[in-house]
Amino acid sequence: MVFLYTIIIRFYQAAIILASKWNRKAYLWYSGRKQVWKDVQSHLENNQQPVIWFHTASLGEFEQGRPLIEACRKQFPKYQIILTFFSPSGYEYKKDYKGAQWVGYLPIDSRSNAERWYNLLQPAMVVFIKYEFWYFYLDRAQKRNIPLFLVSAIFRKDQPFFQWYGSLHRKMLQTYSHIFVQNHRSLQLIRSYVDETKVSVTGDTRFDRVEEVAKNPKPLEDIVRFCGAYKVVVAGSTWKADDEMLCHFANTNDHFRFIIAPHDVNPARIEEMLSLYHTAQTYSSFLVEPDLSKHILIIDTVGLLSQLYRFATIAWIGGGFDKEGVHNVLEAAVFGKPVVMGPIYDKFAEAIELLECGGATIVNDSNEIELKLLHLLNNEEDYFKQSMAAGLYIKSKTGATKRILDYFEENRLLTN
Repeated sequence: MVFLYTIIIRFYQAAIILASKWNRKAYLWYSGRKQVWKDVQSHLENNQQPVIWFHTASLGEFEQGRPLIEACRKQFPKYQIILTFFSPSGYEYKKDYKGAQWVGYLPIDSRSNAERWYNLLQPAMVVFIKYEFWYFYLDRAQKRNIPLFLVSAIFRKDQPFFQWYGSLHRKMLQTYSHIFVQNHRSLQLIRSYVDETKVSVTGDTRFDRVEEVAKNPKPLEDIVRFCGAYKVVVAGSTWKADDEMLCHFANTNDHFRFIIAPHDVNPARIEEMLSLYHTAQTYSSFLVEPDLSKHILIIDTVGLLSQLYRFATIAWIGGGFDKEGVHNVLEAAVFGKPVVMGPIYDKFAEAIELLECGGATIVNDSNEIELKLLHLLNNEEDYFKQSMAAGLYIKSKTGATKRILDYFEENRLLTN
């Protein structure tokens, strides 16, 4: 199985190199790794601090691990934080992140790369976030007796670990010194393959992150001006399918305000949205020449969404009409906003739980959108119930970061 895994990784790398000639994301993935060894070696050349290495796949997983990264840096300042990403969509947005002393790409997984990486870093601890499983990096850490942790992990029956062909994945599970899972369902799934003393149900560190964001709001005076005294629908991380479902309601209800933040802000996508939302302006144009007669605002910059939800009366979370499923519902729920989303959400425990506790509503088509949004906007009692349910759900789930830190301290894995 290790041989087959190696072949797959090499084919994947070759495909990326080939695609880099015309695909920007592939180009960033490939070109970004060309300088990794030189950069990290230069950075660590005179380093006298012990290293904690955090690895995350992309931007979403980074936000999930961020509370733990920042808590470790604050509580254990003698350690240096090294942060790596697998995907350009994480690295390109966070390459200047100040919470780590060095940020870069993870070199492709191979036995020689893993050996070289550990020889350079000599980490005191390794932390992978949620879904990352790279065999040689895990295997080398275990063989070198480096404390190795998986944080905010979540498992589902359809994953390779639980299939007939998943022997290598099950072996990777056993390399971790300890796995911190989000819920008891995940514990039940892996308990047959991992010693139960090496698994803890600590929750999801994303709840700590969204709570922190909510406690530190940015002024955003232009958004305040746009919203005025109107009821506001904030639609976040939308795809074309979301916009096609929502645009009729938005176009025909100019007595509400709509803020639409697409998942992708490339120019072609923004033009597509402007063709769907007939009386819309972009955020960048509003900053230059605000037109308050237009009741739809399209966000064409990145980094605002988590702050925008606080202006919502109702939050629409995109992705629920796309095969990958709904995006982050927590960023809206933390502000006590009723969440509305499409029907594809079954891969996301937080979406399921938010629905079960009454903090979210599912819509299946454009007719349901109009009925359910108008009901929430006009029925104060039901609106209040759903708002309270969303806010209380978040409060009941915070604290994962502290529980993980407590484990590190109790087992003297990190010292001051």
